[in-house]
Amino acid sequence: MKRNLRTVLRYAAALLVAASILGPMLWLFLMSVSSTSDLTRVPLEWLPRQWDFSRYLRLVSLQPDEPGALFLHALWNSVLVACGATLISLLLAIPAAFSFSRYPGRDGWLFGSLAIYMVPPVAFVLPLYFVLQQVGLLNTHLGLVLVYCSLILPFLTWMLKNQFDALPRDIEQAARLDGLRFWQVLLRITLPLAKPMLGASALFGWLLAWDEFFYALLFTSNIEAQTLPVTIAGFTAGRATDDGLIAAVGILASVPPLFIAIWLQKTLVSGLASGGSKG
Repeated sequence: MKRNLRTVLRYAAALLVAASILGPMLWLFLMSVSSTSDLTRVPLEWLPRQWDFSRYLRLVSLQPDEPGALFLHALWNSVLVACGATLISLLLAIPAAFSFSRYPGRDGWLFGSLAIYMVPPVAFVLPLYFVLQQVGLLNTHLGLVLVYCSLILPFLTWMLKNQFDALPRDIEQAARLDGLRFWQVLLRITLPLAKPMLGASALFGWLLAWDEFFYALLFTSNIEAQTLPVTIAGFTAGRATDDGLIAAVGILASVPPLFIAIWLQKTLVSGLASGGSKG
């Protein structure tokens, strides 16, 4: 009896969590395929009387006077900046985290970098703006990538450092006795064992860059470098706002993170399986 009750409660909790996650996305989708009259009807109707997918066609169209050109350009900017910032941060965080993990006494530097997250982002606006202006990187992809690296790098270093601490060091010591150097141990021994955690860290770092709005709003001035969050906010400007169009943009903007998560999940599973079969 108790076992059945636990099973029921477990499934009920899972359904509650799923509803809290999928419910807003479902409502966003219903808004995107509803007409303006359906969205403003009182009392509210949950399902549209006429399903309209024309907003999605407008967003993927390059026709003049359509929002598709603006949306697709911003989508490309977000993908480029997020991938670039994540890749650079990951390449720097791996040796940094390994060094913090294997050579104690340097935690002060790590805690100092994490102190960045204690300071409000607005405190860094003027220094970052001045630096980007002096080097000519305002309203550029590279400028945003460098700014995002300052946000992602400490986070990834902390995550990877904790994971490296949990890895067995006997294999690394044996490899050092066999003549392998620092970089060889890291590349041949540690990283294959750490493959699952690398995927998780990359996913979190990519999502941080993908969702960032504040710095992208301040350091970009036009669509040449504006990312998707800034462009979505721009769709709300003006006297007449198409709420259904904004909902459609939100649905399409969630597609790249979904595919990235699915792809990295497969990588995590394969890494765990290969790691568990060794030894």
